[in-house]
Amino acid sequence: MLWTSAFAIQPSGKEGKRAVSAKACVFIHTNPKQMMGALVSQYSLKRNSKNPDAFDVRIISTEDFPFLARKEGQPFLRNGGSRVWHMDDLQSFTPLRFTPPELMGYEGRAVVIDPDIFAVGDINELFDRDMQGKAIFCRSRSGKRPSETECMATSVMLLDCAKLEHWKVETQFQQLFDYEMDYADWICLHKEDREMIGILENCWNDLDHLDENTKLLHNTKRQTQPWKTGLPVDFISANRRFRFWKPKSWLQSLRTRVLGLSPYHGQYRRHPDPKQEAFFFTLLAECFDKGIVTKARLEEEMASNHIRHDALEMIARYRPAVSTAS
Repeated sequence: MLWTSAFAIQPSGKEGKRAVSAKACVFIHTNPKQMMGALVSQYSLKRNSKNPDAFDVRIISTEDFPFLARKEGQPFLRNGGSRVWHMDDLQSFTPLRFTPPELMGYEGRAVVIDPDIFAVGDINELFDRDMQGKAIFCRSRSGKRPSETECMATSVMLLDCAKLEHWKVETQFQQLFDYEMDYADWICLHKEDREMIGILENCWNDLDHLDENTKLLHNTKRQTQPWKTGLPVDFISANRRFRFWKPKSWLQSLRTRVLGLSPYHGQYRRHPDPKQEAFFFTLLAECFDKGIVTKARLEEEMASNHIRHDALEMIARYRPAVSTAS
């Protein structure tokens, strides 16, 4: 049975550590904007496993972790400069990458993935991996053998929770706002002992690439996520962030602050690989036919601009069989 649940971290000194599952568990971390992707991701993990009962899948979402919302509008340290925390940012879920060990009571194995990642292979192959005494397995951002300073791709991590008792997500999140830790160092694992990090093959976090070797497909390029095509962009891309020395940044700042215009520009584009669009909507069509995602839920998500407005037509196009779902 597929289901979603959120688990707020318990305050220390009260209920103490709490494991959410005796099984290995996949955590999909998300926010309301990407919840539809998370639901499809959850379905894909069970669907494409030979032994789906061997692991749990839990969706954890930003609104269930109040310490995130308490920082709304406050500055924090990122890439050596100051950024402002906004809960409605498309990727406000990223601090939740560090919650699974705490949620598991620092016991057992967990995999944590972004909500735009979908199983093509069997996740049990990852859980069954020999971790060789390491605490974390993930790939590097570049896909090459990482240097000591290279950013690790924490969008997919295999975790030995017992070796990560130093991960205290609320405390570490606060350090960003106290300017004691840089977000980039946190999210890239720069503060972790590199001897405790193993390297995943790229197929376990395949960045907008789908072939016969892909295990986990990651639609990481926000502008071309297949379920967003045609919607107005609701994030600020890296090349549109404020740069003191660039006149274009001053113009964009004037539009936003003085004229009250949105800092977001343009529309989401179609994914350049039709196979990846078909893969997502085939999964969504199956979710629809099984009642995991209802027509009412889809209409609500479309009205909120969380999923493209022709989603029902795309489901009809990629539905594997005629269904009476409504």
